[in-house]
Amino acid sequence: MKRKSAVLNIVLTAMFIAIGLVLPLATGQLKAIGNMLLPMHIPVMVCGFVLGWKYGLICGAVTPLLRTLIFGMPPFPYSAVPMAFELAAYGLAAGLLFRLFAKFIKSDYVNALVSLIASMLFGRVIWAVVKWVFVFFGKPFGLEAFIAGAFVDAWPGILIQLILIPALVVLLIKAGIVVGYRKKRY
Repeated sequence: MKRKSAVLNIVLTAMFIAIGLVLPLATGQLKAIGNMLLPMHIPVMVCGFVLGWKYGLICGAVTPLLRTLIFGMPPFPYSAVPMAFELAAYGLAAGLLFRLFAKFIKSDYVNALVSLIASMLFGRVIWAVVKWVFVFFGKPFGLEAFIAGAFVDAWPGILIQLILIPALVVLLIKAGIVVGYRKKRY
Protein backbone atom coordinates (compact mmCIF):
# COMPACT_ATOMS: atom_id res chain seq x y z
CA MET A 1 0.00 0.00 0.00
CA LYS A 2 1.50 3.32 -1.04
CA ARG A 3 0.56 6.30 1.07
CA LYS A 4 1.62 9.64 -0.25
CA SER A 5 -1.41 11.46 1.03
CA ALA A 6 -0.87 13.85 3.91
CA VAL A 7 -4.60 13.64 4.61
CA LEU A 8 -4.36 9.88 5.13
CA ASN A 9 -1.37 10.37 7.45
CA ILE A 10 -3.34 12.93 9.47
CA VAL A 11 -6.29 10.54 9.71
CA LEU A 12 -3.98 7.73 10.85
CA THR A 13 -2.41 10.05 13.42
CA ALA A 14 -5.90 10.85 14.69
CA MET A 15 -6.55 7.10 14.93
CA PHE A 16 -3.39 6.62 17.02
CA ILE A 17 -4.44 9.54 19.24
CA ALA A 18 -7.87 7.95 19.67
CA ILE A 19 -6.26 4.63 20.62
CA GLY A 20 -4.10 6.52 23.11
CA LEU A 21 -7.22 8.09 24.61
CA VAL A 22 -9.16 4.84 24.89
CA LEU A 23 -6.45 2.26 25.73
CA PRO A 24 -5.91 3.62 29.27
CA LEU A 25 -9.57 2.90 29.98
CA ALA A 26 -8.53 -0.77 30.06
CA THR A 27 -6.58 0.00 33.23
CA GLY A 28 -9.83 0.99 34.89
CA GLN A 29 -8.72 4.59 35.41
CA LEU A 30 -6.55 3.46 38.30
CA LYS A 31 -3.51 5.70 38.32
CA ALA A 32 -1.19 3.08 39.84
CA ILE A 33 -2.04 0.48 37.18
CA GLY A 34 -1.77 3.08 34.40
CA ASN A 35 1.66 4.11 35.69
CA MET A 36 2.75 0.48 35.57
CA LEU A 37 1.35 -0.51 32.16
CA LEU A 38 1.94 2.78 30.29
CA PRO A 39 -1.01 2.34 27.90
CA MET A 40 -0.68 5.74 26.18
CA HIS A 41 2.92 5.06 25.20
CA ILE A 42 2.21 2.19 22.81
CA PRO A 43 0.08 3.98 20.17
CA VAL A 44 2.37 7.02 20.23
CA MET A 45 5.50 4.96 19.58
CA VAL A 46 3.77 2.88 16.92
CA CYS A 47 2.65 6.13 15.26
CA GLY A 48 6.28 7.29 15.17
CA PHE A 49 7.41 3.99 13.67
CA VAL A 50 4.61 3.87 11.08
CA LEU A 51 4.24 7.50 10.01
CA GLY A 52 7.59 9.05 10.93
CA TRP A 53 8.87 11.58 13.40
CA LYS A 54 6.55 14.51 12.55
CA TYR A 55 3.35 12.59 13.10
CA GLY A 56 4.81 10.71 16.08
CA LEU A 57 5.77 14.02 17.70
CA ILE A 58 2.28 15.47 17.16
CA CYS A 59 0.58 12.30 18.40
CA GLY A 60 2.73 12.25 21.52
CA ALA A 61 2.22 15.92 22.34
CA VAL A 62 -1.54 15.89 21.79
CA THR A 63 -2.60 12.57 23.34
CA PRO A 64 -1.99 13.22 27.08
CA LEU A 65 -3.24 16.80 26.91
CA LEU A 66 -6.41 15.80 25.08
CA ARG A 67 -6.91 12.91 27.50
CA THR A 68 -6.65 15.38 30.38
CA LEU A 69 -9.30 17.59 28.81
CA ILE A 70 -11.68 14.70 28.17
CA PHE A 71 -11.11 12.37 31.14
CA GLY A 72 -9.25 14.50 33.70
CA MET A 73 -6.29 12.11 33.64
CA PRO A 74 -3.37 12.56 33.74
CA PRO A 75 -3.75 15.50 36.12
CA PHE A 76 -2.88 18.89 34.68
CA PRO A 77 -0.24 20.34 34.75
CA TYR A 78 2.17 18.34 36.91
CA SER A 79 1.57 14.99 35.18
CA ALA A 80 0.03 15.91 31.82
CA VAL A 81 2.65 18.44 30.70
CA PRO A 82 5.72 16.27 31.44
CA MET A 83 3.92 13.31 29.87
CA ALA A 84 3.17 15.37 26.73
CA PHE A 85 6.87 16.18 26.38
CA GLU A 86 7.83 12.56 27.10
CA LEU A 87 5.42 11.07 24.57
CA ALA A 88 6.33 13.69 21.97
CA ALA A 89 9.96 12.68 22.45
CA TYR A 90 9.00 8.99 22.02
CA GLY A 91 7.17 9.65 18.76
CA LEU A 92 9.96 11.87 17.46
CA ALA A 93 12.78 9.50 18.37
CA ALA A 94 10.98 6.35 17.20
CA GLY A 95 10.33 7.86 13.78
CA LEU A 96 13.82 9.30 13.34
CA LEU A 97 15.89 6.48 14.76
CA PHE A 98 13.97 3.70 13.03
CA ARG A 99 14.64 5.20 9.62
CA LEU A 100 18.23 6.18 10.49
CA PHE A 101 19.17 2.76 11.89
CA ALA A 102 17.64 1.04 8.83
CA LYS A 103 20.79 2.04 6.96
CA PHE A 104 22.95 0.06 9.39
CA ILE A 105 20.73 -2.65 10.85
CA LYS A 106 19.42 -5.12 8.28
CA SER A 107 16.98 -6.97 10.54
CA ASP A 108 13.68 -5.09 10.81
CA TYR A 109 13.00 -6.64 14.22
CA VAL A 110 16.41 -5.69 15.64
CA ASN A 111 16.09 -2.21 14.16
CA ALA A 112 12.66 -1.78 15.76
CA LEU A 113 13.94 -3.09 19.11
CA VAL A 114 17.07 -0.90 19.16
CA SER A 115 15.11 2.15 18.03
CA LEU A 116 12.46 1.45 20.67
CA ILE A 117 14.98 1.15 23.50
CA ALA A 118 16.77 4.34 22.44
CA SER A 119 13.41 6.14 22.13
CA MET A 120 12.33 4.96 25.57
CA LEU A 121 15.52 6.23 27.16
CA PHE A 122 15.32 9.56 25.31
CA GLY A 123 11.69 10.08 26.31
CA ARG A 124 12.38 9.31 29.94
CA VAL A 125 15.23 11.83 30.03
CA ILE A 126 12.93 14.49 28.52
CA TRP A 127 10.26 13.59 31.09
CA ALA A 128 12.80 13.98 33.91
CA VAL A 129 13.96 17.37 32.63
CA VAL A 130 10.39 18.69 32.46
CA LYS A 131 9.56 17.22 35.88
CA TRP A 132 12.68 18.89 37.25
CA VAL A 133 11.48 22.25 35.85
CA PHE A 134 8.37 21.83 38.00
CA VAL A 135 10.67 21.83 41.05
CA PHE A 136 10.61 25.60 40.68
CA PHE A 137 6.82 25.48 41.09
CA GLY A 138 7.03 23.63 44.39
CA LYS A 139 6.80 20.04 43.16
CA PRO A 140 9.86 18.15 44.41
CA PHE A 141 11.55 15.78 41.98
CA GLY A 142 14.88 14.09 42.51
CA LEU A 143 16.91 11.15 41.28
CA GLU A 144 14.98 8.64 43.39
CA ALA A 145 11.66 9.89 41.99
CA PHE A 146 13.05 9.68 38.45
CA ILE A 147 14.30 6.11 38.84
CA ALA A 148 11.06 5.03 40.53
CA GLY A 149 8.78 6.72 37.99
CA ALA A 150 10.76 5.95 34.86
CA PHE A 151 11.93 2.40 35.53
CA VAL A 152 10.96 0.69 38.80
CA ASP A 153 7.22 1.42 38.79
CA ALA A 154 7.02 1.18 34.99
CA TRP A 155 8.78 -2.17 34.44
CA PRO A 156 5.59 -4.08 33.48
CA GLY A 157 4.78 -1.50 30.79
CA ILE A 158 8.36 -1.45 29.58
CA LEU A 159 8.30 -5.24 29.24
CA ILE A 160 4.99 -5.12 27.34
CA GLN A 161 6.40 -2.48 24.99
CA LEU A 162 9.61 -4.45 24.35
CA ILE A 163 7.60 -7.54 23.44
CA LEU A 164 4.66 -5.99 21.59
CA ILE A 165 5.96 -3.00 19.63
CA PRO A 166 8.84 -4.55 17.63
CA ALA A 167 6.64 -7.50 16.62
CA LEU A 168 3.82 -5.15 15.61
CA VAL A 169 6.20 -2.94 13.63
CA VAL A 170 7.57 -5.96 11.71
CA LEU A 171 4.02 -7.03 10.87
CA LEU A 172 3.20 -3.53 9.66
CA ILE A 173 6.37 -3.49 7.52
CA LYS A 174 5.38 -6.80 5.95
CA ALA A 175 1.93 -5.34 5.25
CA GLY A 176 3.58 -2.35 3.54
CA ILE A 177 2.02 0.13 5.94
CA VAL A 178 5.18 1.77 7.34
CA VAL A 179 5.79 5.11 5.58
CA GLY A 180 9.26 6.13 4.37
CA TYR A 181 10.94 2.90 5.37
CA ARG A 182 13.20 0.85 3.14
CA LYS A 183 11.51 -0.86 0.25
CA LYS A 184 9.55 -3.95 1.04
CA ARG A 185 11.81 -7.00 0.73
CA TYR A 186 9.19 -9.68 1.22
